Parts: sequence; C-alpha cells; structure tokens
Amino acid sequence: MVPCVPVESVSSCLVASIFEPMPPGLLLEVAVDSLARAEAAERAGAHRLELCTNLEAGGLTPSLELIRQVRSAVRLPIHVMARPRPGDFVYSAEEFAEMKESIKAISGQNVQGIVTGVLLSNGSVDVQRTRELVALARPMQVTFHRAFDETKNIAAALEDIVLTGVHRILTSGGAANAQSGASVLRSLIQQARNRITTLPGGGLHPGNIGEVARETGAREVHTGLGGVVAYASENTAAFESAVRDCITSLLR
Repeated sequence: MVPCVPVESVSSCLVASIFEPMPPGLLLEVAVDSLARAEAAERAGAHRLELCTNLEAGGLTPSLELIRQVRSAVRLPIHVMARPRPGDFVYSAEEFAEMKESIKAISGQNVQGIVTGVLLSNGSVDVQRTRELVALARPMQVTFHRAFDETKNIAAALEDIVLTGVHRILTSGGAANAQSGASVLRSLIQQARNRITTLPGGGLHPGNIGEVARETGAREVHTGLGGVVAYASENTAAFESAVRDCITSLLR
C-alpha cells in the first residue's frame, strides 16, 4: 500500500506523490466502477486503481461523486477514465471539449492520473489532441487506453504516443486479450525501452496473469476481472478473492 503524506492544515492525509513510487516486484492495477470494488481491491493488495463507470462498455468517465467517494475511502493511487461515450475513439469537437472539461474537474479531486485516448479517422493516434490532454492533465500521469489496440500499426502508434508525453499504454498487443497478444506485448515493451510503460491488460485473471507478466517482461499489469466476477455482480467478496489470487500469481 502506498503510504500517505501528511499535509499541513489538512485533517486527513493525501495520497503519496503524484509520481507513484513503484512497489517492489510487479504492480497490479485493477479497474473498478464502484466504491465497494475499490475498497475490496485495496484490501486484497492492489497497487493502483483505474476508476471508471460502465466497465461493460470498456469504461467511461465516472461521476465526480463517485471519484470523491473512492478518494475519501482508499489510499491507493487512482487513475480516472476520461472517455465521454462508448464506441470508437474518433471524437467530434463537442466530445473533445467534454473530455477536456472532465479532465479539468478530475484534476481537482486529488487523484494521480487519467486514462484516455484519441484516434484519427485513418486509424492512427491523434497526436495533437493527445498532447492537449496531457498538458491539461499535468502534473497527473496519463495512460493511453486500449484505443491503442484499434490503431492500424501499433508499433508506429507507440512512437506517436511517446511524442505526446503520455506515461503508459494499456494494451492487449492488438489481440482479443493480453494472453493471445503476449508475444506482441513483449515486442512493444522492448521497443518502448524506458521511454514509456507498456501495461498489459485485457482478459487477465488469476489463472494467466502471472504467466503473461513473465512472458512479456512487464513491470505493471492491469485487470478488471470481468470474466471472473461479472461487472454487474455485487459479490465483492468474490472480487476481493480474485484480486488476491492475482497478487499470489504475480508473486510466484
């Protein structure tokens, strides 16, 4: 668990540095869309949360109320989704303006990052708009989400994203899931070197997450466990157990 840093004149403590020091070994990011799952993930030993709503649709921007509830309840670093609608990642001027307003609002909630992604109609990364979002989010970290897997050339897309100042890319390696894309993920991690973090995600669960981490050489991995405990399920005990089992798998 990331320790809190006391802040003068604030009764509670704020989450530690925006730069999120890496815990020993592998880092597990867990996608959650409720307060109950956020708390369960923390109890189970997750290292970071991706906070969304509508995970069934791949994750959308959560309400400020949910962000505040989760921020108040957990000490883990939180990265918040900034995605205005389900579907493709080519946005109108109005949708892009909505994304920017969301990021401005999120920046005042004491969270550590945003998760977003913008593509051009030709299937490449929208470098200009992504740079705008990165600048607007600063000093929060920025993860480019699985819009990356929709690009026509993921090796070229990685280079484009590096130019934008994004900190990490959430990806299945362009495959249906991270296990199927493991060999490509390994190549992306090697291509990225120390310039950007590649975050394998998509279909990871206790039965494959450790294997994928080892096969790809990833330092961070991501799961929402939707294939293990349905996103609509209120069985937080089962979800907590599945997160704990992921941690165990990563430690082997």
